[in-house]
Amino acid sequence: MILPFSEPVIHSENNVTKISGDWLASTVQSAGATTDGHLLASDEQIDWSQLGRVDSAGAFALIQALGASDLGNDVPDRLRRVLDIVAPAIQEHATEKPKKSYGFFTRLGRKVVAGLSELYGNILFLGRSEVGVGRAVINPRRLRVRALVSVMQQGSLEALPIIMTMTFFIGAVVALVGTNLLRNLGASVFTVQLVGVSVLREFGVLIPAILLAGRSTSTFAAQIGAMRMNQETDAMVVMGVDLTEALVTPRVLAMIITLPLLSVAAMIAGILGGLLVSWASLDISPVFFVERLRQTVDLQHFWLGLIKTPVMAIIIALTGCRQGMAVRGDVEVLGRNVTTAVVQALFAIILLDAAFALVFMKLDL
Repeated sequence: MILPFSEPVIHSENNVTKISGDWLASTVQSAGATTDGHLLASDEQIDWSQLGRVDSAGAFALIQALGASDLGNDVPDRLRRVLDIVAPAIQEHATEKPKKSYGFFTRLGRKVVAGLSELYGNILFLGRSEVGVGRAVINPRRLRVRALVSVMQQGSLEALPIIMTMTFFIGAVVALVGTNLLRNLGASVFTVQLVGVSVLREFGVLIPAILLAGRSTSTFAAQIGAMRMNQETDAMVVMGVDLTEALVTPRVLAMIITLPLLSVAAMIAGILGGLLVSWASLDISPVFFVERLRQTVDLQHFWLGLIKTPVMAIIIALTGCRQGMAVRGDVEVLGRNVTTAVVQALFAIILLDAAFALVFMKLDL
């Protein structure tokens, strides 16, 4: 008599393999030492007289232990019925074709197609965003003011301290470098002009844009991506809410409003850093520094720097929103899209700044 849940055992003696015990999911896991490592010979007989209960997990373990899916014609009916279900699945898994190794041109073609598809999606997203922003500007009642103010505070204005600190030290460094270089030429006073032009035209705009590209872009991508994962956006669509109008438009307008303000604050901090260094190293008084700045640095440099901010703001907002909307699946996809958004925004901002510099140079501005 076989005891309940008896241990499954394979024992071979005199060219006869005896199968005994219960071959169940609960027993084969704890009896691996007694069921592994025996390969069935071609002329070996199997004794099924002591076989107990069998389920699909036990039949699978039995086939693996004996190293054969065909266990002969003397298999008990209760085991045969289970084997008819398990054996085809094992054979299908064993005959699974290995993954193909594609050639260079195939991989290149796949990447080109993926890039074109991404470009097409970006163009569609840009068009929808332009329509959404245009509607909000034409009809302000459609604008979600609470969302706009929240994004302005959390995504942008909270970065004001770090932005002013960074540009303060950058202005100080520019003044130090200018002092050391121009002192040998007897033109130390031109340090004021160097600080003014570099901060107003470049650093005062570029540093806030770069910091927001890392801060706000990742925030937008993570927020919208989490909503996609939690199917909140699907619920909004069912309720008849326009996703572009609800999620994208407030973020774009918030960046367009706050980036120029942050840039002005950064310009003030950068000039202040240059002023303090000039005062300490060149003994240039603050009054003389400000007067020299007013006389030698044209206000045009301020406007040329500020004119770049709306375009950079749009890039920062749209990149984060686009990657957030593209989230599909698990947290790994979300993390990858957030990283992609930051990298794309940084690259686009630096490239755009270089393009503006070339255009201004061609126009002799």
